[in-house]
Amino acid sequence: MSALHDLSAHTLIAAYRQRSLSPVEVTQAVLAHVERWEPQLRATYLLRPDAALAQARASEARWLRGTPLGALDGVPCTIKENIATRGDPMPLGTAAVEPRPAAADAPPAARMREAGAVILAKTTMPDYGMLSSGLSSFHPLARNPWDLTKGPGGSSAGGAAAAAAGYGPLHIGTDIGGSLRLPASWCGIFSLKPSLGRVPIDPPYTGRAAGPMTRTVADAALLMQVLSQPDARDSMSLPAQDIAWSRFSAGAESLRGLRIGLLLDAGCGLALDPEVQAAVERAAWRIEAAGAIVSPMQPFMTQAMLDGMDRFWRMRTHIDLQALPPQRRAKVLPYILAWADSVAGMGGAEVFHASQQFHLTRVHTVRACNAFDYVISPVAPIPAFQAELPSPTNDPLRPLEHIGYTVPFNMSEQPAASVNCGYTASGLPIGLQIVGARFDDLGVLQLAHAFESIREPQRAWPRPD
Repeated sequence: MSALHDLSAHTLIAAYRQRSLSPVEVTQAVLAHVERWEPQLRATYLLRPDAALAQARASEARWLRGTPLGALDGVPCTIKENIATRGDPMPLGTAAVEPRPAAADAPPAARMREAGAVILAKTTMPDYGMLSSGLSSFHPLARNPWDLTKGPGGSSAGGAAAAAAGYGPLHIGTDIGGSLRLPASWCGIFSLKPSLGRVPIDPPYTGRAAGPMTRTVADAALLMQVLSQPDARDSMSLPAQDIAWSRFSAGAESLRGLRIGLLLDAGCGLALDPEVQAAVERAAWRIEAAGAIVSPMQPFMTQAMLDGMDRFWRMRTHIDLQALPPQRRAKVLPYILAWADSVAGMGGAEVFHASQQFHLTRVHTVRACNAFDYVISPVAPIPAFQAELPSPTNDPLRPLEHIGYTVPFNMSEQPAASVNCGYTASGLPIGLQIVGARFDDLGVLQLAHAFESIREPQRAWPRPD
């Protein structure tokens, strides 16, 4: 039998209903497993065993009465540090922020409490979420459980490491350019960046999404059932919709006849690593062998689009950092300071032209995807990189060269998932990105689940030394 920390959310709920397991024993087992892993991974922030066990005891009492609070009652979970939880400081991954208790739960955290989930901890992130690594001026350096010399990716760094390491089945992260999918790819887990507005979040802004980080599509679908409930605080949230999230379980036969675009050239950024390309091509072959019609796509992103978005984000961060007192500004990671201050002399016309690249990226992305039911691609052009590096290039003037496959789908508002499709010769996971039309979140889950059933055999999850 699987260890308790390895059990899926679906399995736990069934066991609670049958009274063959209790939320208390499961939470105790997960906490013990976290204790073994955490000195190496450093994935958590505000890990509070006593508070988690109190939630588990309350859940156990509800199950004994036959009155579970919601769909996730008693299931252990973690929440990314930048998703507010009532009463907890939210440093945004940086020592520069003065930590103040949050006044209320942000929408994803509120939905988890309403569903009865046991919140084990918050998970770590880099400064302001602006790095695809676990490097932070506030949190200890997060590492990848598959290889402790590598980083988990980011900015949902701790969440990805926690999911791969078995810190319970459910984890929530955020994504504005790949921050769910990149760490999911590098840690071998599943993640869905939903359509913009599908999962309400506060504060909302263009491209930002919260979503599940899990080991399986099934658990992500269960989590979406909870997270997608409406919340008026998100001015960009979609109208409430009764989506049959439980119908995620399409089999391989559902692939027959689907028109799928295969994107192997991002059109910008780093060159595609041969091992990553080979794994994605094998995945495409398996999907085609199941009856889908797979066709190559031409690149639609350009380096000018990527550079424009980069410059705009630099200016936004530069303005934010300029507003900090000098003693706090000095605490920001030097890499982030160098990145932001590089645009100090940028004029208004340059900022305007940089801002237009977001819409241009959106238009080009939607146009390129229109010919297909779904698009598949690498998530990242390279496998996981050294843990101590802020970015694969380690160059603040070339910081986003690895997000060419992911960022266009933030701008186009399309749902996009990462599902493991293979490993490098050294054993590092490789993610396949699956993209659907805007609002077709359930279809992306169904395609990802179908691929789960035909992909090459998966390796055992990593264990602590």
